[in-house]
Amino acid sequence: MPELPEVETTVRGLAPVLEGAVIASIEARRPDLRRPFPEDLRQRMTGARVIALGRRAKYGLIDTDRGDTMIFHLGMSGKWRVDPGELLPHDHLLIETDGGRSIALNDPRRFGLVDLWRSDALTAFPAFAALGPEPLGPELTGAYLYRALAGRRASIKLMLLDQRIVAGLGNIYVCEALHLAHISPKRAAGELSRVKLDRLVEAIRAVLLSAIEAGGSSLRDYARPDGELGYFSKQFAVYGREGLACACGGVVERYAEGGRSTFWCPACQRG
Repeated sequence: MPELPEVETTVRGLAPVLEGAVIASIEARRPDLRRPFPEDLRQRMTGARVIALGRRAKYGLIDTDRGDTMIFHLGMSGKWRVDPGELLPHDHLLIETDGGRSIALNDPRRFGLVDLWRSDALTAFPAFAALGPEPLGPELTGAYLYRALAGRRASIKLMLLDQRIVAGLGNIYVCEALHLAHISPKRAAGELSRVKLDRLVEAIRAVLLSAIEAGGSSLRDYARPDGELGYFSKQFAVYGREGLACACGGVVERYAEGGRSTFWCPACQRG
């Protein structure tokens, strides 16, 4: 599933095409993805000018001058294709601008979604209502995590994946951040000191920013809007490296928790 860096990369890739442009036409080429497309999608978006693009957690945001925001989620296999030469069978939504540019939402598994919401009420969008702070925003601090995790006996790995604690973190980048911070993913979250949590916040930001710079991680179906593949997977320190050497000289191990694989190095992640 595309995670935060992949969505951020997608939004940045769409900005040169959409920002400032007027939507000349929008066509849903099937009735639904995970959920039906909004019935008034064409009416509300045709003729609207895109004034900004953004992201909340793993959702992309396309703001218009009509006070509407188109919200999209890429699901398991979704990606936007910029100026496709020809439409493919799984191009389910097509947007054309007044400048002659076009983008197509391609989603073979159809686990993605597209919705419309009033821009001034985005915090009330159901998927956003209970989200924690953005990991790249100023609200995520060691002090915040220390308060939010106080008394929690669940592992720090599971707590970081809880979107109510931090919005947008996924399995790959949590594994990598915990490794960079030299913190065991098995540690009870409430036992971590403020100093270690400060270090963890720095590691989360460093890993996410590196992944965004690299264009995300091209696992399975993900590609950037320009069709290029992200290459952060070449920089993985532990994820997917079970049995291989860690930079510290230890050996990367894997275990399952919460339905996900956790990759870590017992030699250097003792904190």
